[in-house]
Amino acid sequence: MPKFDVLIDNTGERFACSDACSLLEGMMALDRKGIPSGCRNGGCGVCKVAILSGDFVTRVMSRAHVSEADERVGQVLACRVRPASDIRLAVIGRMKKSVCR
Repeated sequence: MPKFDVLIDNTGERFACSDACSLLEGMMALDRKGIPSGCRNGGCGVCKVAILSGDFVTRVMSRAHVSEADERVGQVLACRVRPASDIRLAVIGRMKKSVCR
């Protein structure tokens, strides 16, 4: 399984994430307290991020939290995205408060 480097633009933190794991799973491996994980199935919208660069694969996400227009510009739920290359992302939405302390 390839591992990709993921940079959280807001904090400068990096983590490795395999293409078999979601970005949220990789973020949780940072072992930082306060990273909310919500439902982990794309239904709650807590883990919204903006992919600033890199390739990724998405799974089904709730349109209540991620519109088609959001998805087109890389605003997705970290629990429903797997990296396909190195990724640079920004945490947005409700998770930003916890990650960017």
